[in-house]
Amino acid sequence: AEIEVEYPDNLTTWKVKIWALGKGTRVGEGSAEVITSKDLIVRLQAPRFFVEKDEVVLSAVVHNYREDAMEVEVTLELEGGVLESIGSRGANVVIPGGGEQRVDWRVVARKEGVVMIRMKALAHGKKRVVDAVDASDAMELKFPVYVHGMLRTESWSRSLPREKDTLSIEFEVPEDRRPGQTRLEVRYSPTVAGAMIDALPYLASYPYGSTENTVNRFVPAVITQRVLRDMQIDLAEVRNKRLNLNPQEIGDARDRASQWKAWKENPVWDVEGVDKMVSKGVQRLMEMRNRDGGWGWFSAYGSRSYPHTTAVVVHGLTVAKENGAPIPDELLKGGIEWLKRYEAGQAEMIRFWKKRKKKTKQRADALDALIRRVLGAAGSNQKEMLGFLKRDRVNLPVYAKCLLGLELHRIGALQERDEVIRNIEQFLKQDQENQTAWLDLGNGGYWWRWYGSEFEAHACYLKLLALAKPGSPQASGLAKYLVNNRKHATYWKSTRDTALCVEALADYLRASGENETDMEVEVLLDGKSIKTVKISKENLFSYDGVMTVAGDVLGTGKHKVELRRSGKGALYANVYLTVFSKEDFIRKAGLEVKLQRSYYKLVPVKASENVAGSRGQALQQRRQKFKRMKLEQGDEVASGDLIEVELSIESKNDYSYLVFEDWKAAGLEAVELRSGHGGGGLSSFVEYRDEKVALFVRSLPRGRHNLSYRLRAETPGVFSALPARAEGLYAPELRGNSDEMKVTVGELKR
Repeated sequence: AEIEVEYPDNLTTWKVKIWALGKGTRVGEGSAEVITSKDLIVRLQAPRFFVEKDEVVLSAVVHNYREDAMEVEVTLELEGGVLESIGSRGANVVIPGGGEQRVDWRVVARKEGVVMIRMKALAHGKKRVVDAVDASDAMELKFPVYVHGMLRTESWSRSLPREKDTLSIEFEVPEDRRPGQTRLEVRYSPTVAGAMIDALPYLASYPYGSTENTVNRFVPAVITQRVLRDMQIDLAEVRNKRLNLNPQEIGDARDRASQWKAWKENPVWDVEGVDKMVSKGVQRLMEMRNRDGGWGWFSAYGSRSYPHTTAVVVHGLTVAKENGAPIPDELLKGGIEWLKRYEAGQAEMIRFWKKRKKKTKQRADALDALIRRVLGAAGSNQKEMLGFLKRDRVNLPVYAKCLLGLELHRIGALQERDEVIRNIEQFLKQDQENQTAWLDLGNGGYWWRWYGSEFEAHACYLKLLALAKPGSPQASGLAKYLVNNRKHATYWKSTRDTALCVEALADYLRASGENETDMEVEVLLDGKSIKTVKISKENLFSYDGVMTVAGDVLGTGKHKVELRRSGKGALYANVYLTVFSKEDFIRKAGLEVKLQRSYYKLVPVKASENVAGSRGQALQQRRQKFKRMKLEQGDEVASGDLIEVELSIESKNDYSYLVFEDWKAAGLEAVELRSGHGGGGLSSFVEYRDEKVALFVRSLPRGRHNLSYRLRAETPGVFSALPARAEGLYAPELRGNSDEMKVTVGELKR
């Protein structure tokens, strides 16, 4: 029996299996492999994608599998109207038997869209066409052509000093853009410290009940509610129309909160609710107290009192009482007496250090500073320990120096307080671009200890500045830094540092006068008034703090945004200009996160190293080593060259969940093929895609960092690598991009 099979138009190996059944038990089977082939085959070579303005070499590689030579006509066809060929689209070539020939065409990407590239090869003979089925071939593929452009956001941050009434920002809108995607957003606020309110639901709903958690569940709410009630704000009215008081954060305040929060309600707006929280918290602390009057981490049989935990509780209860909470004197008194006994014992140990007795210590430490500050705030003075702290202040960590400064301010030793502040300021860093200030602590040796907490140290320093320099740029910059540097959008790292940050921001809010706002803000664009808003303490959480201009209203050319203030209060502003730029060279932009991209050509160099042989002898072994040569704009590399792409990132704060998208030049291909963890640093996850490489970073610390990966030059041409982009996945205001990169890929020189 014979069966005819028609093979699809697919040049590959086919496996044929057959089974036969006869009379009775007669059966049989067989199999064979068949290769479908043609005498003339054409292969299409092109990059995976194109970008407008790219000049690319398309290649057809034609194979002749016959024994005799062929004269072949090779043609190029382009459909879609987005690619334009330079020169003739046809060529006649003679291909020797068993050989191959490459035919090149140079094309230019004129506009975005989809292109169909078709290449044909047709052999000629005496009768013009010889065996048209075997002596011809064609191949076609579709490719995307991307626009030479990107959505680019320029960001500015400004604060208006009290002695000035106007701030302005000048910017330029490019002509070559998509007008419909142009947007100017101006956000302004009389305070950033007011954003502390967002942290309260996290503290109130924390699921565990240690002693510290119990205190910090209600004390920050008491502090914040007292601030709001002193401002005579109608809590019930404001409850349903909250405003985001951090002007840096764009988007709807409720939408932003819904991305993060796992709670239903903020307790600060409910007076009765806070009273219940205080009552439950006090009752719980009375139950958790040990017989000696102190507290341990948890309350259970055999638990003992600890100085740090007891100090945290006494401090919280003292602050709550100062802010109007009904705290029983008996509860506070027991904790204060326990701390007094502990402090007296520590002072005695320091006093007897020179006598080298067993239980002695050389100098006062951070815990002594904390307890002295807590007891001082509770009205207890201990001159001996304070003297030791002043003597040993050089050896204290920054956190403890701040605590000592607070105690010196309390007793009126202002000259010594200022000396401590000057000592702390050697760690102070200030950024004029976004008006923030922070302490460069360098807690490498003790970061895991309580006094190594960066946020607690900053909060304690802010409390000190609120007393000593409430109107200084250091104080406002530190408050802004703390608000911008929240680890979880609304709160910091833990219940303890979050509670202390809320307390410090409340102190700053009162001391700076930002809680007594009474002003009128006028927003002008190119001298024309766009919006006027009245802001007072009555509408602090409900005023309209956003002005937007979009589309064709914002014309090409230079513009100027002005904010004019009349009245009393501070003013913080952020301006965002978003433009879909189609400029021939797209410039870098960014504020909180900045990105710089560098290309390096990797040139192999001879290198070797000694390794251990099977018997322990030293053997010289070659190893791979490269010399990096930086590529400038428009530099040429050869097809086959190895290129390292380095993304240099500058972050002004600690941020989480970012993606860095690096758009490749069309003629370059990633060396690595498999996506996964890696990406050259920061524990990033990398995805290799046709047109870009995406690097996901879960945690980006403040400072400078590098990410890198490698590409190989393949397709000849002149290419544009669109700017690399940085974006916060859950914080859309975190945007930045690098400069565009122009690169030329030439033929491999043999």
